[in-house]
Amino acid sequence: MTTLTTALPAANPEGVNYVALTILVVLFLVVTVMGFLATRWRRPDSMESLDEWGLGGRSFGTWVTWFLLGGDLYTAYTFVAVPAAMFALGSVSGFFAVPYTIVLYPIIFVFMSRLWSVSHRHGYVTPADFVKGRYGSRELSLAVAVTGFLATMPYIALQLVGIQAVLEVVGVGGGDNWVAKDAPLFIAFALLAAYTYSSGLRAPAMIAFVKDTLIYLVIIVAIIYLPSKVGGWEAVFGAAEEKMTTPNPATGKVPGAFIPGSEQMWAYATLGLGSALALFMYPHSITATLSSSTRNTIRRNAAILPAYSFVLGLLALLGWVAIAAGTKPIGLDGEPNAQLVIPQLFEDMFPSWFAGVAFAAIAIGALVPAAIMSIAAANTFTRNIYKEWIKPHATAKEEAKVSKLVSLVVKGFALVFVLLLDKQNAINFQLLGGIWILQTFPAIVFGLYTRWFHRWALLVGWAIGMVYGTWSAYNVVNPVTGSHFGGSLANIPGIAQLGYIAMTAFVLNLIIAGVLSAVFNAMKVSNGHDETIRGDYFADAGDPRVERLQVGPHESTPNP
Repeated sequence: MTTLTTALPAANPEGVNYVALTILVVLFLVVTVMGFLATRWRRPDSMESLDEWGLGGRSFGTWVTWFLLGGDLYTAYTFVAVPAAMFALGSVSGFFAVPYTIVLYPIIFVFMSRLWSVSHRHGYVTPADFVKGRYGSRELSLAVAVTGFLATMPYIALQLVGIQAVLEVVGVGGGDNWVAKDAPLFIAFALLAAYTYSSGLRAPAMIAFVKDTLIYLVIIVAIIYLPSKVGGWEAVFGAAEEKMTTPNPATGKVPGAFIPGSEQMWAYATLGLGSALALFMYPHSITATLSSSTRNTIRRNAAILPAYSFVLGLLALLGWVAIAAGTKPIGLDGEPNAQLVIPQLFEDMFPSWFAGVAFAAIAIGALVPAAIMSIAAANTFTRNIYKEWIKPHATAKEEAKVSKLVSLVVKGFALVFVLLLDKQNAINFQLLGGIWILQTFPAIVFGLYTRWFHRWALLVGWAIGMVYGTWSAYNVVNPVTGSHFGGSLANIPGIAQLGYIAMTAFVLNLIIAGVLSAVFNAMKVSNGHDETIRGDYFADAGDPRVERLQVGPHESTPNP
């Protein structure tokens, strides 16, 4: 879940809030113990395979999948960044996340069950596995895998931003002593790495129950209690409108938009649609989906996951509650930082014990997606780079071992990335990742329905979309810092309106792929071998007509 917020304003108290910190640490330790115990949950004879370690045995039912997907998609950064964007920049940058999640679920209702079925039939673990099987193209599969891997890396790093925001407001993480400043993050991610290594996807699936329960509790209490403390919703919306329509004395420009104007409609609409199309292209979203036990589990989740969208809408409004409350989000470095606005609001308005519960909800909210993302990135590397290009005859046990090790590496990379570089870099790269990942949509989703698109045309379209999207994003300059990759909006060619760069690149990708497919098909250029059949896309668990193949991807027995 992404927003367009930049690392702007937030606050912190003087000294350490020991009550809140104690509750945060206790709850953090509870979920850590749960993470290690998860290895005993539905324990198979062996965890030495990607099916078991990386997909939880493909055994999760409706409610486990619901909590897992909710914990995966609605991350700690979501709960920090969405209200921060509302607080600092208004509705275009913040509230678009709500309609985009509403649009998202009908889309996945249509195609995700087909991806589950064909993956169940052939033992696919990653979207790149499916692309390889569908088109018989190692090159196109590699393009999808590398894109997914690169797009996921900064997403993992951003989970640290959520934890850092909590630690700053609690009063931990400041000063020049690296032990005091960075040790809490080292400890948190060391524990995360340890129980993810041992328990695989079962760990975040179990922890997601605690994370989501805490999130629902905190937001429901906040949305009922806080408006009454600042004069009611009329005062909240009035304060937000005044802030968003009052020009900044220094720049002469309004800070954001209270309601998107006509000149912002293209930006709002393309952000919503593009984000909805992109979210389930991420490897971690597909990993959580493929872990479910039946294809109808996916459809049921598409029907009930909008409950999270409702909560997200309430959460977004807390950014405007913070405006009415006069929240001053100032980091331990003395600089304004909007990422801290929700933790600071809770610190200011609630008793310390409840603020500790809220902080724990955000911190634990970072663990679930970080674990799933690292597992998904590791599975992608192992299956589609290591096995496909480095060691084709790797056994299932070796695949699991490599994936476990890579999951440690990607967590370590994310930690180093955030600690050594400015947090704005992580945000910029995550925004760039959203542009990239959408370019894999044609190869994955269209491939679920037709092979009319040619494999080489899809590869060329992907490449052009990637280059155009990256170049356009590079040319967006942050007006404050002067740095490149300053946002995800640029003029749409031909209509001179601001729009989401990912959607413009996606349209260009589609045009190129469509034209070249028509040319290659007319020239009878080989479109590779398709190892799937029509019935694969409707297979379900226990269906006697379609036995599940566990030999490995691209190694199958004859279809019955």
